[in-house]
Amino acid sequence: MSRTRIERVRAAVGIASLALQQIEDDLSADDVDQEELAAILRELIEDTDPPGGFIPALAQMVTVAARRAEQIEPDRDGDASCPLHEAAALITDNAGQRLIWAARALHPQGGS
Repeated sequence: MSRTRIERVRAAVGIASLALQQIEDDLSADDVDQEELAAILRELIEDTDPPGGFIPALAQMVTVAARRAEQIEPDRDGDASCPLHEAAALITDNAGQRLIWAARALHPQGGS
């Protein structure tokens, strides 16, 4: 295990955490209305710039981990890879879909 790889991952997680904190701060602003809240939610799930949105990108990252686990898990029995594949599906199917539903409930027209 490369210490530098873990350090890079740790740094990236720190950056992502700061970015998520900024989004949380924006979500809690007193002047956020229904339309803007819907637009913020859509940014998390839609193909925007960069392509994919946050939620699909998170699911893809977990899928990559699952594929790697398939290759290296001791007995190739799925004890590691199956839960990771399930987590990726839950992120996309459950979390992503619920964000879409919430955005539509707040602002059905959908425009950015």
